[in-house]
Amino acid sequence: MLLKSPILCYNIFIMLLEDYRNERLRKLEEIRARGIEPYPAKSERNTKIIEVVKHFDEKQGQEVVVAGRIVAIRSFGKLAFIKLRDYSGEVQIFMKATGETTPDGLFGVKDIKLLDIGDFVEARGVVDKSQTGEISVFANYVRLLTKSLRPLPEQFTNKEERYRRRYVDMNVNPEVRERLVRRSKFWQATRDYMNSHGFIEINIPVLEHTTGGADAQPFVTHMDALDEDMYLRISHELPLKRLLGGGFEKVYDIGPRFRNEGVDDEHLPEHIAFEAYAAYENYEDGMKFYEEMMKYVCRETWGTLKFNVGGFEIDLDCEWPRYRYADLLREKYNVDVFNPDREQLIRVLLENWKTEDLKREEFVKKLENTTTPHLIDDVWKLIRKTSAGPYWVVEEPLSLSPLAKKSSANPLVTERFHPVIAGTEMGNGFSELNDPLDQLKRFEEQQAARDAGDAEAQMLDCDFVEMLEYGMPPACGWGNSERNFWLLEGVSGREAVPFPLIKSKE
Repeated sequence: MLLKSPILCYNIFIMLLEDYRNERLRKLEEIRARGIEPYPAKSERNTKIIEVVKHFDEKQGQEVVVAGRIVAIRSFGKLAFIKLRDYSGEVQIFMKATGETTPDGLFGVKDIKLLDIGDFVEARGVVDKSQTGEISVFANYVRLLTKSLRPLPEQFTNKEERYRRRYVDMNVNPEVRERLVRRSKFWQATRDYMNSHGFIEINIPVLEHTTGGADAQPFVTHMDALDEDMYLRISHELPLKRLLGGGFEKVYDIGPRFRNEGVDDEHLPEHIAFEAYAAYENYEDGMKFYEEMMKYVCRETWGTLKFNVGGFEIDLDCEWPRYRYADLLREKYNVDVFNPDREQLIRVLLENWKTEDLKREEFVKKLENTTTPHLIDDVWKLIRKTSAGPYWVVEEPLSLSPLAKKSSANPLVTERFHPVIAGTEMGNGFSELNDPLDQLKRFEEQQAARDAGDAEAQMLDCDFVEMLEYGMPPACGWGNSERNFWLLEGVSGREAVPFPLIKSKE
C-alpha cells in the first residue's frame, strides 16, 4: 500500500537514479583511467542505419561504419549483441571475442560491462545476417562516442515531466519526434507553395515600438541600448504591409509571435505563425488562393484531405461554401450584429455558460467588463465551435475588423474571410485597408477602447498611418498559425511543439 504513495514512489526513483548515476560515474572514471576519451569530438560514421537495413542486398559483405545510441545490450560469454539506434532506424551489432588484445580506444566483448544503455557508440564492421536471419553489422569492437550518466526510463507518461524533459520524451516516445518532422513538413510545404507563386519571404522584426495587427495583449520588455520599453510582436501584419508601401508586391514571413494570454489546446503564448500580402488582389482572390494552399499543405504533410478531429469528420476535398457572419448569428441566435442588443448578447452567453469556464459570478463580471464587439465575437464562437466545416465565413462587421477594407456593397461590413474547420477558425484574411484617414479613425477608436481598459485593443500606430499617406496599393492579406497543424494532427498545442513553456522548476 505504501508504494501507492506518489511521494514515496518519487523518492525511491530518485534514490535509484542516484545509484545508477554513481555507478556510471565509476565506469567513466575507469574508462578515463584506461586512457580513453569518453567524449571524442569526431565520429567516423559513413553509413546511416536505414541504408544498411533498407538496402541490405547492396550493402551485404561491405564494411560500414555506423553510429548511434545503445538501446539494448546482451552478452553471452564470447558473444555480445548491441541494438544500436540512430535517427533513421535500428540495427544489431554482432560482436565476437577474438582472443587478441583490444586495440587502444576501443571496446571488445570483455569490455561490454563498461558500456550502458543510452551510451553513443560507433561500430566498424561487415554487413550480413546472423544465424537467426537478423540484419547485423559484424564488428569485433566498438568505439565510445558519448558516455551517458543517466539511464533513460522505459516509460515516460507524466505530462509535466515529458514537457520539462522533452529530450527524454523524444527518446522514449519516438512518435513525439515524428510529429515534429510533420510540423517541419507543414511549414516547408507552406514555403514551397508561396515561393512557387511568386511570393518572397522576408523576415521582419520581433521587437516593436508599437505592436498591432491583432487583438491581443503583448509582452513588454526593455531595450537597454535605447532605454525604451519594447513589445514582442503579436502579429506580422503591419511591417509586412509597410513592405507593400515600399514597392514589394508579394511578401510573406513565417516566424514566432507572442501573445501574453493563457495556455489551452488552441493557444500558446509563443507560437509560429505565417502571414502573406499580395498587391492588386482582394479577398475574393485570397479565398481561392488560400483554399488551394491549405489543401496542398495537407497533402504534403499528411498525404490526405480527410481527417477525424475532435469527433468531426472533415473532408477538405471540395469547394468550400461561403456564409455571411451576420446571417449565421441571426439564424442561430436572432442577433443583429449591426444594431446589437448588449443585454441580449449577455443573455445568450449566460445560457451557454459552462461550469468549467468560470464560476457563474466571475463569468457575469467578465461579461459586464467586455466590450460589445467582443461580446458579439463570443457569441459567434458558440456557433463556430459546433461547426464541422469546411466553409468560409465572410463579411465580418466593421467594429471587429479595424484593418480590413469596407465592403463596397455594404459599408457596415468588411471584405474579411475566415475558414472554419473542425470548430475553429484556421486563418484570417481580408482586403487590406489602405485609406489613411479611415485607418486613422479606426486606430483612434481602438486606442480609446485600450485607454478605457481593453488590454487587447490595438494601439494607435502613427508611423503606419504615415506609410499609408505615402500610398499602399490595394492588397489581400492572409495569416494562419501552427494551430492549423495542431488541429489536424489531433493534439494540443503543447504536444505539438518541441519545448512547451511550463512554470520553471529547479
